[in-house]
Amino acid sequence: MVRTPVATDVFVIGAGPAGLAAALAARQRGLEVTVADSCSPPIDKPCGEGLMPDGVSALQRLGVSLAPMEARPFRGIRFVSSGLSAEAAFPYGFGLGVRRTNLHRVMVEHAGRSGVRFLWRTVVTGLHQDGVLVQGNLFPTRWTVGADGSSSRVRCWSGLDVHRQKERRFAFRRHYRVAPWAEFMELHWGARCQLYVTPVGPEEVCVALISRERGLRLDEALPEFPEVAKRLRGAEHGSAERGAISVTRGLARVHTRRVALIGDASGGVDAITGEGLCLAFEQARLLADCLASGDLARYQAGHRALARRPTMMARLMLLLEHRERLRRRVMRAFIAEPRVFARMLATHVGAVSPVDFAANGLVLGWKLLTAQDPESRAVIETGNRFTP
Repeated sequence: MVRTPVATDVFVIGAGPAGLAAALAARQRGLEVTVADSCSPPIDKPCGEGLMPDGVSALQRLGVSLAPMEARPFRGIRFVSSGLSAEAAFPYGFGLGVRRTNLHRVMVEHAGRSGVRFLWRTVVTGLHQDGVLVQGNLFPTRWTVGADGSSSRVRCWSGLDVHRQKERRFAFRRHYRVAPWAEFMELHWGARCQLYVTPVGPEEVCVALISRERGLRLDEALPEFPEVAKRLRGAEHGSAERGAISVTRGLARVHTRRVALIGDASGGVDAITGEGLCLAFEQARLLADCLASGDLARYQAGHRALARRPTMMARLMLLLEHRERLRRRVMRAFIAEPRVFARMLATHVGAVSPVDFAANGLVLGWKLLTAQDPESRAVIETGNRFTP
């Protein structure tokens, strides 16, 4: 649907959580913002639907809080693999399991109240030196923000589609109407995939599968996780199974003089971290500061710095993906020294410094080295590359 062109300071292409976060942060700094999307709200996306405590805090800094009826709190993370289980509570706050449609609706409502102008069911067809093109009509803008996902057209139009790294995995999600059985978000490790179970309501859980096999679906994978399958047996489906691609992407650049990318359009970390939304929210605040100062130059370095911690955690976790023997050794180390898992979780949510992580890594590294497992050295070496 073509609307009457109106000049704006910031034109955001894509109204998912990343685009909405960019709009909210820009409005907090007094900029006029227009957001366009080809869909109508609420917009859904298959994902694990868990917000870590740092993501909850980042959302609150954008002025958005989720009411108790909108989300289900969880107090930590539980790893389950080969009959072993290790868990740790968050060092502060709590995580939230929230249906993506609920999160989107709340963010849209808040953005509307803050003065963001929306163009729903509107297809952006290109960029112009003076703004954005919508079916041949020019919408004048000083800045354009590409928040149009992992297959971003803005990234291509602006010449930013140059990769330093690109890896893909495949994810599928379904909701089940069953009472959550734990106060934790659970990550179950299997031979071919990982399974995430997130409580999203008093009588509902979200189950997400992620693997490198394009054709693997939940019904085929669930028997490989008998404990989860038993709890879900007979439960009514709360949604249809939906799929998405989890892309680990590193771009050479994430901005030009007048265009900036955010969220999945700007790269991303593997969904195994659960940090995608938090990363987008933090990018939004950084980007808004750059826009308010009239200079995008420092967005590049800041964008990379924000991705450093989740990238490190993704690499460490993916080392365990197809190495059952190594997973057993790591799980036994976590069980023997619960503080090790707790401190690694604290690192995951940004509650400890790199020095603390290095000290924590020495403890886990010693346990793995004394196990005389050559694969274990990969874990230690990966951690060492990210510590001072």
